[in-house]
Amino acid sequence: MKQAALSVVTQLQEAGYEAYFAGGCVRDGLLGRSCKDIDIVTSATPEQVEWVLERTEAIGAHFGVILAHEAGHSFEVATFRTDGVYSDNRRPDDVIFTTAEEDAYRRDFTINGIFEDPITNTMYDYVGGEADLKSAVIRSIGNPVDLFNEDALRLMRAVRFAVTLDFEIEPSTWKALQECAPLLKNISVERITLELNKILVHKNRLKGLELMIQSGLMQY
Repeated sequence: MKQAALSVVTQLQEAGYEAYFAGGCVRDGLLGRSCKDIDIVTSATPEQVEWVLERTEAIGAHFGVILAHEAGHSFEVATFRTDGVYSDNRRPDDVIFTTAEEDAYRRDFTINGIFEDPITNTMYDYVGGEADLKSAVIRSIGNPVDLFNEDALRLMRAVRFAVTLDFEIEPSTWKALQECAPLLKNISVERITLELNKILVHKNRLKGLELMIQSGLMQY
């Protein structure tokens, strides 16, 4: 899988665009863990991604996301972006294509905001994610209340990462999580169930249940 992802990045870079690995695969790599998916971010617009790569699907071009097929694997290739208003506590109404640094600041937690150039093995960490990985901390990027108001599923994601990574949620993020817990009622049962299942099947699930009770999430 990684070789196929490297091929996608190489094609985009050779066409003159920035292209990096992003999110969970970078986080897990720095922790010495295996990852199931590799997400790719780029300065290329969706139209340019489709022009450079041979086999693609426009699964979310409005949000800057193209699905690339390479050597039997599929990868989401997302254009660097900032998000507009989240009117439904779920997804942005629109996006604006931008730079790698601004894209990092729109993400949820610092540990998920690190980019890696897999060709040069260079890390791009604009949000302090590497330091929080070393400290085993879940910390919001920017104001945590704003973060949870934008997409309330991040409330469950914070707990899930605390469980699966055995990290602690830092105090200001935890306080905001408790304050924003009622927002979870705006999220569909299906999306909540996906996160809850990941918590309940993990060996550290007792910690997850305790966090959900203590935060007030459990009642929603």
